[in-house]
Amino acid sequence: MNTTLSAFGNDVWWIVLVKTVLIFVILVLLTLFNIWWERRVVARMQHRIGPNVHGPFGLLQSLADGVKLAFKEDLIPKAADKVVFILAPVIVVVPAFVTFSVIPFGPEVTLFGERTPLQLTDMPVAVLFVMAIASIGIYGIVLGGWSSGSTYSLLGGLRSSAQMISYEVAMGLALVAVFMYAGSMSTSEIVAAQDDLWFGLILLPSFVIYVIAMVGETNRAPFDLPEAEGELVGGFHTEYSSLKFALFFLAEYINMATVSALATTLFLGGWAAPFWIDEFWAGANEGYWPVLWFFGKVLAFIFMFIWLRGSLPRLRYDQFMAFGWKRLIPISLAWIVAVATMRVARNEGAFDGGFSENPQFWMVMIGVVLVALLASFLVPEKSKDNSVAITPPRPGGYPVPPMPTGGAVRGAAAPLVFRADTSTVTTVPSTPTPDTGASNG
Repeated sequence: MNTTLSAFGNDVWWIVLVKTVLIFVILVLLTLFNIWWERRVVARMQHRIGPNVHGPFGLLQSLADGVKLAFKEDLIPKAADKVVFILAPVIVVVPAFVTFSVIPFGPEVTLFGERTPLQLTDMPVAVLFVMAIASIGIYGIVLGGWSSGSTYSLLGGLRSSAQMISYEVAMGLALVAVFMYAGSMSTSEIVAAQDDLWFGLILLPSFVIYVIAMVGETNRAPFDLPEAEGELVGGFHTEYSSLKFALFFLAEYINMATVSALATTLFLGGWAAPFWIDEFWAGANEGYWPVLWFFGKVLAFIFMFIWLRGSLPRLRYDQFMAFGWKRLIPISLAWIVAVATMRVARNEGAFDGGFSENPQFWMVMIGVVLVALLASFLVPEKSKDNSVAITPPRPGGYPVPPMPTGGAVRGAAAPLVFRADTSTVTTVPSTPTPDTGASNG
């Protein structure tokens, strides 16, 4: 049932070409479906109808929007670096497609008479390959913001790069426990290591940290801070239009599918049947049925992305970055130490007698980590002296309002209080203009 590394590298060239085309087509169609699904689900949550005219159930609405977007005017700002401005969307979208090359969709099957695994390729460091290729997309976002010649785009690109890098650190640390427990970085071997129990259950803290980090790394709501309309208009793609904007849009939705597929592969058993269906149905993990289980799990994560967007408000940028660096990363490091300690102790025979195999043992360890995670949110940060020296305005300049006493105030604004004697508005009569004797005629 399971595929090993020896099964790769033996395909004829046209099988490789067929797999490559299938991955491209699946990702494009999945993007069109996810856009339609998001609009329908959010409309349902907001008691609206959503797209329902073009095609059955409105399924062709995304295709119609894509065609309309392609025929829009393609604008390039006068102050833009044209070469970099055009290349930036390509740099973003190409890695989004490449990362799916090591994602396993199923076991070995017969495709056009050839025996081949339902995976384009695999390697001993496949997960690191995904992380490395996905990081290249950050360059496209930074270059797109810088090359636009716009302050809004530049700030959006810098903010996006800082956010994606910081949350990729937490995401990578969350995967270390998976590598230690599976004993491999190959995606196919990690799926095979989850025959008995999914890593999302026995490595629950890693799974929770990864899910939070993958939402932040994809710049999706409530973490869509690089595209904050209030202060950045649209972020790094403010100056983009037509097909170049469509490439940014396509990359975002493919990245959603990429992180969802990686979470499915590393934590939810990959293409294996859920809910132990294979215990009473022997053929559940054979043939093309695993493809159905795989995409069912991926769409569950996509639904989570949509649900978060329709439910939660956007966070403040400094709070979001502090959460990543001060909470997620330290907890990830502590969890890695705990997992490494348990693995070494088990290999040394410290738990002989079956104690390490007891599910209660794992649940107690997970509970301790989760309690520590919860307690870290209850520890208040030290207050800082935010007093700022007030300098008088320069002659002829605009007056600057003074800072509040003690510095900037955090939290909600103070309630407005109206005095009883200000219920009426007193007007000052205007001074009549003196008659200069000029005639209007």
